[in-house]
Amino acid sequence: MNKPKNIRRGSSFTTFLRKEGTYEEVEAAALKKVISAAFARQMDRQGITISELAKKLGTSRAAVNRMLDEQNTSLTLNTLSRAASAVGCEVRLEIVSAA
Repeated sequence: MNKPKNIRRGSSFTTFLRKEGTYEEVEAAALKKVISAAFARQMDRQGITISELAKKLGTSRAAVNRMLDEQNTSLTLNTLSRAASAVGCEVRLEIVSAA
């Protein structure tokens, strides 16, 4: 029995996304999911509600919900930093070679 040849051999998912022109969009969505999950985890560990975080940030519950929304990638670095500080954390960001 002959196995069909893998015509995609050597190609990566990243390469595929770049060729399709969607890499940056997919990466932003994945990063936002990680960020949202990290905030939710910290809030849960510390027993901080959305209302309490909104009060600490001087903003509305709707704004905090947008920050926690995995689909909303419009989070600014300023908001990210302020929110991390409000839950007793700091942001660490690393930019590495794509090679």
